Amino acid sequence: MRMTRREFTGTSLAAAGAAALPALGAAACTGETRPSPDSEGAAAESAARPGRLLILGGTGFIGPHMVRHALERGHEVTLFNRGRTNPGLFPGVETLIGDRDGALDALRGREWDYVIDNSGYVPRLVRDSAGLLRDSVGRYLFTSTGSVYDFDQDELPEDAGLLEVTDPESEDVGRYYGPLKVMCEEAVREIYGGRGTIARLHVVAGPGDPTDRFTYWPVRIHHGGEAIAPGDMDNPVQFIDVRDLAEFAMHLLEQDTGGIFNVAGPTLDETRMDEFLYGIRAVTTSRVSFAWVDEDFLASREPPTRYPLWYSQNGPARALARVRSHRGVEAGLKFRPLAVTARETLDWFLSEPEERRRQLQLNLERDAGILEAWRRRSPRADS
Repeated sequence: MRMTRREFTGTSLAAAGAAALPALGAAACTGETRPSPDSEGAAAESAARPGRLLILGGTGFIGPHMVRHALERGHEVTLFNRGRTNPGLFPGVETLIGDRDGALDALRGREWDYVIDNSGYVPRLVRDSAGLLRDSVGRYLFTSTGSVYDFDQDELPEDAGLLEVTDPESEDVGRYYGPLKVMCEEAVREIYGGRGTIARLHVVAGPGDPTDRFTYWPVRIHHGGEAIAPGDMDNPVQFIDVRDLAEFAMHLLEQDTGGIFNVAGPTLDETRMDEFLYGIRAVTTSRVSFAWVDEDFLASREPPTRYPLWYSQNGPARALARVRSHRGVEAGLKFRPLAVTARETLDWFLSEPEERRRQLQLNLERDAGILEAWRRRSPRADS
């Protein structure tokens, strides 16, 4: 398929999205929101027309899942990166070697139907690549982050307040990650207008995750014994399975859908911390119990003890677990059951080399000390 930008604009490609995974036995108690399509819906799902997709990046964590899903959908994929991270990951996929900081020549004179920008952190560099491609592509999807929001709010729909940009000249990503992403989004909207799509991601989970923020919990629960459950049982927990993200991104492109979308799960309604932990326990055979330890007690430790995916609902970061994805669901975002993400993430992690597995610290001795101190203070801790 050969389309110029003008031919692409205003043209909706056929319906997309991935078919639902078969429900696991535990799915009924883990917030299944990925219904099996009927025969008519299934036919629409399989009707995607092959297109040409350029991914800026593509070999880190989320990129490979996007590449695989696009290839499964029949798209012709091109990667643009420096060739340093997993360079042999996709030997049959065209890779253009370059650098977003001043080495974009490999992109000149080419045309694509879609672009996924997974590697844009500095507004100057996003503006350079987005501007270069403006007349050569149809739709530009920018992978942004929920960190653009001011977290000191009760919830975060797409029109919630964003972080203030206090130093627009800085390119210090470590210090100004959120504000820089705000400016990156602005650059994409200015250059592409209605042809731009912005996906604001929450914590991304699933096989291949290098951060271990979600992975910690399946691994800890699989280890067994008595695990600390932080804070209140009804604290909300949020993440997005990387496969759901990849499918939604491709769906937005294939449907020629513009706008800004939060991408956070694992369900549209809130998932409580106890539902999260017991849902993961349901997919293991380990003997594990949970001791619910008060957040004030954990905060009083030196240093304060924190656990992945847990955010206090009594402080300025409370909205981190109250990201609203209603707009995304209306546009086609679907969620795998928690049981699927937990089981497949655990299987992936256990298959990794020992050196990699050692990087995830369970801190069992630390937690045993916390539990001992907690029981001296409150001998009726729940389990």
